Amino acid sequence: MTKTLLAALIATAALATPAFAQSASGTIRLNGTVALTCTVAVADANQSLNLLSGENEKVVGTVTENCNGAQGYRISLSSSNNGRLKSGNNAIDYQVKYENQGGSLGGTMVVDRGNAQFDKRVDLKVTVPANAQAIAGAYTDTVTIQIAAK
Repeated sequence: MTKTLLAALIATAALATPAFAQSASGTIRLNGTVALTCTVAVADANQSLNLLSGENEKVVGTVTENCNGAQGYRISLSSSNNGRLKSGNNAIDYQVKYENQGGSLGGTMVVDRGNAQFDKRVDLKVTVPANAQAIAGAYTDTVTIQIAAK
């Protein structure tokens, strides 16, 4: 009986002893990346300019800008003929307006954007002075629009 009593006391003591909770933890690190993406979509309006009577800010195309650059981006406009419509050796100067910036494309025009933008639509407008003495010919130029993150 002593053994039984002793076993009962040990079992009771074991049940009465406070349980020490064990704690454990772990972590999961989350990470991801967003690739830098800058694009322009150019919609040529396929306009014919009136070189005799002139044009004033005629919309010749629309550009849709997309760039997720954290510091913004730059739009660059350049002309194959340095801001001149050419037919053989004959040339007619013109001006462009892109949003609030305008002038000749004798060099590269740069439009600075200070932050990321998505689906920003901008019209490209052309102004040609009237020239009743323009020489006959098919006058052309090509404007190239580029985008680059800062």
